[in-house]
Amino acid sequence: MLDWNAIDTVLLDMDGTLLDLHFDSHFWLEHLPQRYRELKKLDETSFDTLVTRIRAEHGTLNGYSLDYWSRELDVDIVALKQEVAHLIGFRGDARDFLEWLKVRHPKVILATNADRRSLELKLPLTGLDVYLDDIVSSADLGHAKESAEFWMLLEDRLGLDPARTLLIDDNVHVLEAAREHGIQYLLGILQPDSRSPVKELQEFVALDRFQALMVDAL
Repeated sequence: MLDWNAIDTVLLDMDGTLLDLHFDSHFWLEHLPQRYRELKKLDETSFDTLVTRIRAEHGTLNGYSLDYWSRELDVDIVALKQEVAHLIGFRGDARDFLEWLKVRHPKVILATNADRRSLELKLPLTGLDVYLDDIVSSADLGHAKESAEFWMLLEDRLGLDPARTLLIDDNVHVLEAAREHGIQYLLGILQPDSRSPVKELQEFVALDRFQALMVDAL
């Protein structure tokens, strides 16, 4: 599938790519709306109202910001996330792939829309950071990964050669933005959330397991 000799940098998304998206899906679309309704003593309509609001912010910096949601809802988002933190975990063979990359590849970067408070929660629980050469959050650059500005700033920050860079991401809008910027190698994820059906990515090759990449490169 890939000529690893032609790739200098691997950019990896976190949620839905390396980590099971079920935690985030459950938190934002079920746990938070329910706990918000309970904490604020609201009626049942507030659940659907908040879900609609969360979906409307998806793909924006605010949508990914725990500080934003804490201010807007007047609740401790991090504390509420910790209530279901047992759901945080790797997808399939993602850890095996990271171990493989650590031995065989020179540069592995986490490029994520998760803000720093999300990273502070997830990295200690997963040990993900030990496999990485650098971590870049969209909050660091001031633009979500879905935007062209993110990719221009990321290239400048890391000194990337887009023609020798691989991105693996479960978000089709992020893959499209990276393609527009000239990132040469792009792969999606078939099942970001282990509790949800597989996704169809018509314009991108999508992975079920990372083993296919490891086998091809042997």
